Amino acid sequence: MSARSLNRIVDLLREIVAEAAVVWWRFFDWLAMVEWRQLAIIAFLVFAFGLMSGYSEPAIWFVFVSFGVKVLAGGKRKAELQAKEATKQADVSELERRLMEAQMAALQAQVEPHFLFNTLALIGQLIETDPPQAARIHANLIEYLRSTLPQMRAPNGGTLRHQVELARAYLAIMQARMKERLEFRFDVPDYLESAVFPPTMLQILIENSIKHGLEPKIAGGRIDVRATLIDGTMHVDVQDNGIGFNMHAGEGVGLANIRERLRLLYGSRAELAIEMPAEGGALASIRVPYIVTEKAA
Repeated sequence: MSARSLNRIVDLLREIVAEAAVVWWRFFDWLAMVEWRQLAIIAFLVFAFGLMSGYSEPAIWFVFVSFGVKVLAGGKRKAELQAKEATKQADVSELERRLMEAQMAALQAQVEPHFLFNTLALIGQLIETDPPQAARIHANLIEYLRSTLPQMRAPNGGTLRHQVELARAYLAIMQARMKERLEFRFDVPDYLESAVFPPTMLQILIENSIKHGLEPKIAGGRIDVRATLIDGTMHVDVQDNGIGFNMHAGEGVGLANIRERLRLLYGSRAELAIEMPAEGGALASIRVPYIVTEKAA
């Protein structure tokens, strides 16, 4: 026999051994995970088939080996497989969490510049027409950014109290531009102020009401912000008496942003609802699970 033929035989034997090892470990893992009741049924069927086909001895060996391996090493191997699967699931959960945080940061980055740019544009206009008012708004803006930018960047932190404070500061600055054309009122119960509420969403709804509801209206109008608790769900509403919401025009970036962030944070447990009140104007409602912060609890 030539050396080449001998090498081929050796390679073939190695492949057979390697394949046999794979089959054995698959069988071993199956034994570790299968329930005793299922194993007993399978062993009975194998034994019965062996008796009928004349292969009773192999069938008996299969039953003894299966039960023996199950008793001696099945428990340990099952624990190892379960630990491996748990580690795999934990890794996937960690990747999903990081992906969600990245998506949230990207969505947040779309919103943060809006208020800043609009306010800077307002200050630029007032520098020529009303310098003292421009200086006051400039000072308010500095204080606003100093206290809020860190919280605005938090993906899922913040309380309703903090978001209401930001909304008041924003409306105060906008009122300086619109003057008597803008009125606003807040109706937020004390017990809801400590509830978790996603950053900037309330301000986006208010911006939307001003831009699409009140600014196009010659006389301006009013914005009412209120919060209620209904069956474990917190409703945060922004209602205006402006020109109304065009249901056929589609949603802009701001509302689409809110919907996507709610989906990432709460799944199907939260929603953004847009309604057309009978008295006119528009009503936008963010509905999220009522969760009190650990500090408040």
